[in-house]
Amino acid sequence: MGQSTVAEVEIVLIRHGQPEWTRDGLNVVNPPLTELGRRQAEAMGRKIAAESFDEILVSPLERARQTAAPLYAATGRVEQIDPWLEEIRDPGWHGTPAEKAEQAYREMRERPVDERWHGLEGGESIRDFTRRIHEGASAFLSARGVERVDHDLPMWSIVEPGRRIALVAHAGTNSVTIAHLLGLAATPWEWDRFVLGHTSVSRLEAIPVHGGFTFSLTSLSNLEHLPSDQRTR
Repeated sequence: MGQSTVAEVEIVLIRHGQPEWTRDGLNVVNPPLTELGRRQAEAMGRKIAAESFDEILVSPLERARQTAAPLYAATGRVEQIDPWLEEIRDPGWHGTPAEKAEQAYREMRERPVDERWHGLEGGESIRDFTRRIHEGASAFLSARGVERVDHDLPMWSIVEPGRRIALVAHAGTNSVTIAHLLGLAATPWEWDRFVLGHTSVSRLEAIPVHGGFTFSLTSLSNLEHLPSDQRTR
């Protein structure tokens, strides 16, 4: 204990900036960033661009792509979309009154905990979403030589150590991915278990343990790139 370790793989999870969830009192599905969200993304891009990554991937949703754009520009990379990073799919309520979404989320929070797995009526269930992210993360890592070992404890094998990968996605996607890599049992409230601010940076490092590797959460929702008055969630 207390000895420093070297990361064999580092996964950097970045949440999108503040989105324009409503416009003129109406819900916006797949929203763009607000003006503040764009400033948050620019600040994150300047900060993270100084680091070296083997890959930078982004969710297909507009708010994530706009957040990643400054980072891609600063590093001279071409945008690389990975579909598994998509956030939980909400009901198709674009253009409906904002109160409709507020009421739906309020109703879900008031359910008994076991019933929260069903998610929002008409949208992707939280159980299906969690399964999708677990499968997507596992396939993504496996393609890069990182696979879960058949063991009761959350241990992994790594074929090619030293990779650093940045993923620009969402609060739900990132939270479920964190829990998956740490070997935590899924819950229907991952968004509340790991509270991630807009353009926050969270880091997981694979460190060696006897017979393999395990992931360590080294940073959660870091917002040092933003002044306090620009931090939102």
